[in-house]
Parts: sequence; structure tokens; C-alpha cells
Amino acid sequence: MVPLRGFLMDNLDRPWMLWSLFAVNLLGSIYGFYWYKDQLMTTASWLNLFVPDSPTASSAFTLVLLLYALRRRSPLIEAFAAVTLFKYGVWAVAVILLGGIAATEPFLESLHWTDWMLMFSHTGMAVEAILYSRFFTYQRHHLVLVGSWTLLNDGMDYLLDIHPWLPASISHLDGWIGLFTLGLSFVSLLLFARLGLPPREERKWSFRLVGM
Repeated sequence: MVPLRGFLMDNLDRPWMLWSLFAVNLLGSIYGFYWYKDQLMTTASWLNLFVPDSPTASSAFTLVLLLYALRRRSPLIEAFAAVTLFKYGVWAVAVILLGGIAATEPFLESLHWTDWMLMFSHTGMAVEAILYSRFFTYQRHHLVLVGSWTLLNDGMDYLLDIHPWLPASISHLDGWIGLFTLGLSFVSLLLFARLGLPPREERKWSFRLVGM
């Protein structure tokens, strides 16, 4: 396990790893938007920007990986990807598990294979955000901007009821889940202030700046 961890840490920013993860995250993002197709079609078009939370997060990280592979960086996209990738990764796993626990069927019987797939992929999202935080170059004002968007998105999701559809067993708990989501936004922002702001020699300051 230790040699594997060392191998992973040593290769996170190697071109072959960046391009491999780029492909994986790109395909996952495309599937994520497809997953939301029914909800997007039943939501007013002007609100669609706030609907596909997870694929928007993974798309941002996909762009970060592409920029790194091209020796470019965008601190604002880094900050957005870090906070939202972790937040929605943790959120999805927590909600699926809670839905399984609250179901009338036995826990293992209540979960479909897609639930296990989603938990695996969303755990990967959260882990990616933490692992790649060592390279990020965002500053406090980038986190302020991302925090403003994230809190706005929470408000839109739970005040206008356009949050991701919940498992039927916990659909009546949307108010409590809204509070959990809001708290998770603050946890994510604080976590990536801690991980992304202190100086580290791995940060990609030498990469050409693109945008903010």
C-alpha cells in the first residue's frame, strides 16, 4: 500500500496521468449531464445552470487537468473545481447511503448497481480534489467568488426546489438535506482554504496563467 501511494503521489502531474484522468473525467462529466437529462427537461430553462451540480464540478476539474497537461493554469477554475468536486462528491455518497438506510427494504437490497457506481465515482471526485490541491494556485479572492456561487447554488436548489432528485425514502427530508448541503459548502470552503492557500513547492506557479 505504501509503495502504491508513493507511486501515485510521484505521478499525479505526469502527462500520462493527467491525460488519463482527463479522459476519465470527461467521459464521467458527459454521462453526468446525461443522467440529469430528465430533470433538466422538467426545469425552467433559465434555471438549468443550477441543476447539474456534480457534472459541472467534474467538468471544471476536467478543464484543470487539460490546462495542466498543456502547462497552463486558471486559479479560479482550480478553486471552483476543488470546492465543488469535494462537496458534491461527499454529498452524493451521503445521500445515497442515507436513502438506503431509510428504505423499507434491507440496506443491500435497497441499493441498485447504479447507486454503487455513483458512490464509487463520487468518492473518486472528492479524493481527486484533495490529491490535486497540492498543485493549485488560487488565492483567497478566488475562494470568495467560488463561495458566493456555491451558496447561491444552494439557495436556488432548496428554495426553488431544483436540487438533485433524492431517493424516494428520504424525499420528505429535503429541508434537512438542504441544511446539510449548506453546511457542507462551508466545510468544503474551509478545507480548501487549508489545503490550497499555504505555500507548497508543488504548486504550478510556473505554468502560464489563463484567465483569473
